Amino acid sequence: FSAEQEAHALRKAMKGLGTDEDAIIEILTKLNVSQRQQVLITYKSSIGRDLIDDLKSELSGNFERVIIGMMTPTTMYDVHELRRAMKGAGTDEGCLIEILASRTNEEIRRINENYKCQYGCTLEEDIVSDTSSLFRRVLVSLATGNRDEGTYVDDALAQQDAQCLYEAGEKKWGTDEVQFMAILCTRNRYHLLRVFDAYRGIANKDITDSIKSEMSGDLEDALLAVVKCVRNKPAYFAERLYKSMKGLGTDDNTLIRVMVSRSEIDMLDIRREFLTMYGKSLHSFIKGDCSGDYRKVLLRLCGG
Repeated sequence: FSAEQEAHALRKAMKGLGTDEDAIIEILTKLNVSQRQQVLITYKSSIGRDLIDDLKSELSGNFERVIIGMMTPTTMYDVHELRRAMKGAGTDEGCLIEILASRTNEEIRRINENYKCQYGCTLEEDIVSDTSSLFRRVLVSLATGNRDEGTYVDDALAQQDAQCLYEAGEKKWGTDEVQFMAILCTRNRYHLLRVFDAYRGIANKDITDSIKSEMSGDLEDALLAVVKCVRNKPAYFAERLYKSMKGLGTDDNTLIRVMVSRSEIDMLDIRREFLTMYGKSLHSFIKGDCSGDYRKVLLRLCGG
């Protein structure tokens, strides 16, 4: 890998009349995130121009958004997406839920640091001013990045947690949502998997079915996302991708974000889950749903 070589190849693809989009896709999709950062720096030092500015002036639409997303360091990409979800027109609750429910403590910690540096206020302050009621509390809890990440499972406690969830929901009239939040947002993954098993034994239904029947709206979506991420994160993202493309119109925000943010983390697993869950490959789904350079770059991120 030569950052110098790639920088000059990118400049060549954008110089003069017309842009060589295929070359840009080819160059950027074969590099990983840190290599792309090196190319960014080298581009400026050896060509004396800003690569992001050049890309923005040459590209447009969703294709541009994917390429700029790929050129953004992982944490900063999450930071920008969270900000966009709150500061754009209306709130993109799905984006807030997806990022905060699926990132590790370490990732959340880095997001918080960078958010503050970038925008001069904390992520929590923006969440509080942009959302309300119990949904706000779940997001604030997730944004602290304070989940137990150990592997220890206390059987008695798991049984007790399951009983607590049952009594907070199915068993009583009305729901004690705070109880759900306290358990789902703080316990470690292995413990929660045991809790879900125990819950099925007590309530005779799956925890997701209880959340669906006991709650609604953004709160329901948030807690379901937490449960899905605990059980199987790649399957959660496969479902996000499927829903972004099925039906009329495409939810490009979600499609781009998941493809860009997971491309180097668990894309192979997501592809496998997608095929298992929907009987069609992610590749064929993107192919049928998108077009042009946008489709080309997404298919390269998807691989296979």
